[in-house]
This record gives sequence, C-alpha cells and structure tokens, in this order.
Amino acid sequence: MKIFHHIDECKYLKNPVLTLGMFDGIHIGHQAIISQLNEIAERINGESVLLTFEPHPRVVLGKGADDLMLLTTLDEKIELLEKSGLKNLIFHPFTQEFADLSSEEFVKELLVNQIGIHTIVIGYDHHFGKNRQGNFEQLNELSKKHGFQVVKISEVKSAENHISSTQIRNALLEGNIEFANSGLKRNYSFSGKVIHGDKIGRTLGFPTANLEIEPYKLIPGNGVYVVKVIIKDEIFKGLLNIGTRPTVTNSNEKRVEVYILEFDQNIYDEMITVELLHKIRDDQKFDSMEELVDQMNEDKKFAENFMV
Repeated sequence: MKIFHHIDECKYLKNPVLTLGMFDGIHIGHQAIISQLNEIAERINGESVLLTFEPHPRVVLGKGADDLMLLTTLDEKIELLEKSGLKNLIFHPFTQEFADLSSEEFVKELLVNQIGIHTIVIGYDHHFGKNRQGNFEQLNELSKKHGFQVVKISEVKSAENHISSTQIRNALLEGNIEFANSGLKRNYSFSGKVIHGDKIGRTLGFPTANLEIEPYKLIPGNGVYVVKVIIKDEIFKGLLNIGTRPTVTNSNEKRVEVYILEFDQNIYDEMITVELLHKIRDDQKFDSMEELVDQMNEDKKFAENFMV
C-alpha cells in the first residue's frame, strides 16, 4: 500500500477508484466499501484509493475537539487498511481553507483535475464538502458533467443493528463490548506505554500495569473487563480496570491498568496492547480492602473461565 500526505503527490494513479471519509474504526461498513473499491479496481485494471484527512476536522474547526474520541489511531488505521488490500492511502492536510471548499469545487478541482478519478464509491449516507452539502445525488450530477462513475453502497448491519462509528463508540462507553467487536469484526483494542503507578495493586496480590494511552484514543466506560494482553507477540489473559479506584483513593483521576494473569516480568516503558472481550462489572467502592480483594479474586476466576 502506498501512502501519500497530499493530493498533489498522487497525480499519476491508474484509473483511480476512490472513496473518501475519516473511516474511523474501519468497521464492517467501511470494510464493505473497501472491498467494493478493490473489486471495481481489479475489474477495470485500476487502483483503489482512500482519501482521508489529518488532523481530524474537529480539531481544526474547533467543534468539540476536547471530546474527540477515536476508535483508531493513525498507526492503527494504516495497519488495518494495509490488511484490507487497499492500494493507495491519501492523508490530505485538513485546513480551514480546505474546509471552505464547496462540494462542487472539491470534486472538480481535487478529485477530477488532480487525482483523475474513474469511479467514486460512497456509503449510503455519506456527505462531504463545506457544511456537508455534497451527497450521492450531487455526485451523480457532477459525474455526468466530468465523466466519472458513482457507486453507492447500501447500509451494512450486524445482527440487524445499524453500524456506524458513532454507534460503536457509544457501545464501548456503555461497556457493550460484544456489540462493538461485532461491528468492527475484530476485538476493540488500544496500546499504551507501561508507566509507574502507586503500586497499591502489588500490596493486594494483584500487581497491575498502568497504561499511558495516546491522546484522542477512545477509552471504554469505567469498569472491569476480561481482556487479552499482547506483549512482544505473546498473548496473556488479563483483567482491565478503568476508573478512579474509589476503594483505595479519593482521587478522581481516571486510571487505565491491567492485571496480567500468570505473568511476572518487568515491562516498564514497554508498549503493550489490550484487546477487550467482555465487561464483568462496573467500577465500584467496597467497604473494605478485604471485600475488594475477594471481588478481585472472583473477577480473576471469571476471566480464567471466560478464556478457557
């Protein structure tokens, strides 16, 4: 897969079959679009192209950037798209000037004149251009004027449920890991650097790895989860705790920490990956440390049985 960082870099693609959007999460709807891209490109002896944007438009436009929660980091997105068979990925800089382009200007000046699209493939509800004014109907009209094809992909559902990046984000925040994983067609995951914590878990017999997560990466709702932990390509069973640890501290600081079963190695400053499988319970305050430890032992048994 070739990666470009500006539309100007890719003027000589062969019969480009293009789609566009943020493609956050690369969920089953996105996967259906990319599959169609690749099929059409192969049929016409062309190249599949995804045009996406960096940084995220909300960061540039100031529309809720503080609350931005992404299902995929830049590196994760690249890795997933590489596996999809996509041939070309364009990360075009998103600026205020770019945001001010009308949908017709965007299609004519960038997609037609610079990339030279043969076909554009879009989702059933896709909008683009200034104020999201561009849609399938407008593309159909512009295609007749500028000589390209338009293909619309129907809605893709998981177990009859509507799937979108927003739906998956909401499911993760509510702890509905099964719905999210079904919509992604993989386990939701995040990676983080292991940092020093206050080591309270160690005194309770449950040493945990505290994780520092990349900004804007979505962290699921508070609670205790069954997870897979991947360390240097080795997979371990784990218990993930997300929350403020109300039994051991009065701080409101949210922590992300994982207890790795059958593991006793120094992994400070290393990057590890956590895949979420199931939410066991909410984050809660216990009346004593003994009650907390009893519950943690129950959580451990649950995780062991869940991942048999």
